[in-house]
Amino acid sequence: MRISILAALPLLAAIPFVAHGADQHAKGKGKHMSAKHAAMVDTAKITGGTYIADASHTLVGWRVSHFGFNDYFGQFGSATGTLTLDKANPDKSSVTMDIPISGLSTASEKLSGHMKSKDFFNIELHPAAKFVSNHLIVKGQHATIHGSLTMLGVTKPITLEAKLSGAGANPYSKKETVGFHAKGQIKRSDWGMGYGIPNVSDAVDLDITVAFEK
Repeated sequence: MRISILAALPLLAAIPFVAHGADQHAKGKGKHMSAKHAAMVDTAKITGGTYIADASHTLVGWRVSHFGFNDYFGQFGSATGTLTLDKANPDKSSVTMDIPISGLSTASEKLSGHMKSKDFFNIELHPAAKFVSNHLIVKGQHATIHGSLTMLGVTKPITLEAKLSGAGANPYSKKETVGFHAKGQIKRSDWGMGYGIPNVSDAVDLDITVAFEK
């Protein structure tokens, strides 16, 4: 699976107008605006310590090849976890994520139900997946996260490439927040999920967006 450590982040009358204006501006800037925004993250706003994942604004996305004709994707929501930041020694930071498989969603209700069955995630026996970091390599606002993913009762190593995407006070809760986008790829057969291979790809791309706050 490719995961792009899946992610979504913390993001009354005036709001629709502000959002509309921002959307029009973004259309003009395109990808350049995103790149510029990423480069503007002020790490001086970040303090060390333990942060808690904002479950309502965290998504773990996945993408597979379907019959080699096109890609199909879905996501897990309501993930929880913690981030412990060591500002003096960033490589000693750590992260854990608990992913409820019951939160799986796709564009097809029938497919979502099938994926929760014994053919795929078997949620009656394995209702959740868990990621635990083992070692981080931090370079500027990017990090390579080596860790372990436990799913279907099997624990295997995975690597995620993460990027700091935002930092500061949440404008509503006022909580100190840091956001990240992360990507990775796994082979689902490593966790015993072989249904549909090779018609549905063994490789799964992961795309994660997560906000941590304290």
